[in-house]
Amino acid sequence: MGRYYTGDIEGKFWFGVQSSTDASYFGGEECEPNFVEYYFDESHLKDIKKGLDNCKKELGEWKAKLDKFFKEVNGYNDQIIKEHGFNIDEFNAKLGWYARQQLGKQIYDCVRKKGECSFEAEL
Repeated sequence: MGRYYTGDIEGKFWFGVQSSTDASYFGGEECEPNFVEYYFDESHLKDIKKGLDNCKKELGEWKAKLDKFFKEVNGYNDQIIKEHGFNIDEFNAKLGWYARQQLGKQIYDCVRKKGECSFEAEL
């Protein structure tokens, strides 16, 4: 899955390297922001919990490893990942699940606390 630009020029932004707003570097004007709106309420708690359980399953022992890693470092790159004894491919494969789990936990906690949760996600 990627992010594309179309119009007078067309192409695809580099995944994991280039933001969707990279053209701002060259000046110009950003015109129409694109985003996704999300809304959750207590009727969604079962699905949120199911998603969190799936993240937990996919992460397995990696959850504790990644928790420890991110307590010790403020940023990371391939060298830092290696220095901490991780295989880069395995690390990167679990990283998406780890990020998803954190987002899901935020949503879950918000719904439990407020009865609902809504936000916009920038594309």
